[in-house]
Amino acid sequence: MAIIINLDVMMARRKIGLSELASRVDITLANLSILKNNKARAIRFSTLDAICRELDCQPGDILEYAGEPGGSGGNDGKEL
Repeated sequence: MAIIINLDVMMARRKIGLSELASRVDITLANLSILKNNKARAIRFSTLDAICRELDCQPGDILEYAGEPGGSGGNDGKEL
């Protein structure tokens, strides 16, 4: 996957644990753990908004585009 989730980095910077963040964001511990461990396939904007609000950060602080090895990194000319 070309998107890397750096939630663990932001949590460490803000000195907040998984349980506390899950409680503040109103998400299950299991789902937040999946997100933190880069296993999530999707994230709702409302969840991303709540996480950014609690961690006082921008979405770009949590999400990183790494590109695919050998790929063009673009949308291959397809319209979105």
